[in-house]
Amino acid sequence: MAEENVRQNWLGVIIRFVVSALVLMIVSWAAPGFVVSGGFVGALIAAAVIAILGYLAEVLLGDKITPQSRGLVGFIVAAVVIYLAQFIIPGLLNVSIIGALIAAFVIGLIDAFVPTLLR
Repeated sequence: MAEENVRQNWLGVIIRFVVSALVLMIVSWAAPGFVVSGGFVGALIAAAVIAILGYLAEVLLGDKITPQSRGLVGFIVAAVVIYLAQFIIPGLLNVSIIGALIAAFVIGLIDAFVPTLLR
């Protein structure tokens, strides 16, 4: 039973990263100033870096910035996380400040409509 729960948790993590990578690719195509290079693999790496930075921001700033309680502060933190990610993976992500704001907005919209269990 415990082994099945572990397998389901890993499957959920994998699905979340695949969906996040697809969202980043769509945002890259639609938003000016936001470019993900390297195709799906690049988007997957960018999704992982953004998730790690988001987790670190949540640890430092508290749970008020989580996607479920995003608000203005969460939106700004998401934009900053996306903007900073480009410095960790410079060959895969290129983001302007406006691009980070647009990406945070689009990702926030998708977060609002895609159930958390599917991400």
